[in-house]
Amino acid sequence: MLGTAEDKFFTEYGEASRYEIQEVVGKGSYGIVGAAVDTRTGEKVAIKKINDVFEHVSDATRILREIKLLRLLRHPDIVEIRHIMLPPSRREFKDVYVVFELMDSDLHQVIKENDDLSPEHYQFFLYQLLRGLKYIHSANVFHRDLKPKNILANADCKIKICDFGLARVSFNEAPSAIFWTDYVATRWYRAPELCGSFFSKYTPAIDIWSIGCIFAEMLTGRPLFPGKNVVHQLDLMTDLLGTPPAESISRIRNEKARRYLSSMRKKQPVPFTKKFPNADVTALRLLERLLAFDAKDRPTAEEALADPYFHGLANVDREPSTQPISKLEFEFERRKLTKDDVRELIYREILEYHPQMLQEYLRGGDQTSGFMYPR
Repeated sequence: MLGTAEDKFFTEYGEASRYEIQEVVGKGSYGIVGAAVDTRTGEKVAIKKINDVFEHVSDATRILREIKLLRLLRHPDIVEIRHIMLPPSRREFKDVYVVFELMDSDLHQVIKENDDLSPEHYQFFLYQLLRGLKYIHSANVFHRDLKPKNILANADCKIKICDFGLARVSFNEAPSAIFWTDYVATRWYRAPELCGSFFSKYTPAIDIWSIGCIFAEMLTGRPLFPGKNVVHQLDLMTDLLGTPPAESISRIRNEKARRYLSSMRKKQPVPFTKKFPNADVTALRLLERLLAFDAKDRPTAEEALADPYFHGLANVDREPSTQPISKLEFEFERRKLTKDDVRELIYREILEYHPQMLQEYLRGGDQTSGFMYPR
């Protein structure tokens, strides 16, 4: 028990006595993560302390989006929020403490530190990723930032998708796909149709491409397309996949990227058996499908799960879908939020983990920010 770590970790939070901080296991731009024991249940947990949440409305909105999505998306392959600590003051709190199940590591570390992963490991990891993604996509959610660091892993090879801060919910009001203008996904795992584009058309196929990149990284131990910039990224993709046909290039929204690909010398695709000489042939056939340059040629997560590669492992009864998320839950995405709006919305999410207080809150009808809250 690190007394000093605990003193610094919890500030003014009444529930702090419930958790014994063991050690700080991670630090990031958002704050810190501590491994702890829940003294009430004896369970080991990870507590993410997010500092000064409301300094920037955009960051606070990202946190709101993530905790809301993780409450609504309950699945064995998605990290679970066990609890969110109740802040001392509804209108003035600055920090948020989210309690997650504790995982041993992440896929980035697993790939880096284990050069003895077997074909069965690769298959089981990919199966879980696609199973989780099938569920996420059935809720009309796009993750948009899948990479090895955003996939938590345990010693028993169970993995869980995390970090939904860049995820978006698509509401099918129009047949066309949705446009979002903000930054998306680490470049190395970004689908070609998004290269160089900050104003892009999203379909679930962007997540499928990322999963293909992650799978290739498992097979070789190295990132597949570690581009230094957009042009280098497109070079690396076409070095492996060959120059795409004009029809596929026309679907890329960024004009510069389109021009670059059109003027590129003709490249032939490299056979995957040459690029990944030690991999199972059925694994490579699936990888080729996941890494189709043209989004329309990639399988859905559900189609990928039916691939012969998963013969003997796949089982539709263990691969649930879910209902699309209600538009009401994400009403806030359509408005310009103030700091107080986001604080109220996050407070309302926190109350989901404090049922008695939630009832009082709803009875009181004190909806100061004017938002409608779905029940």
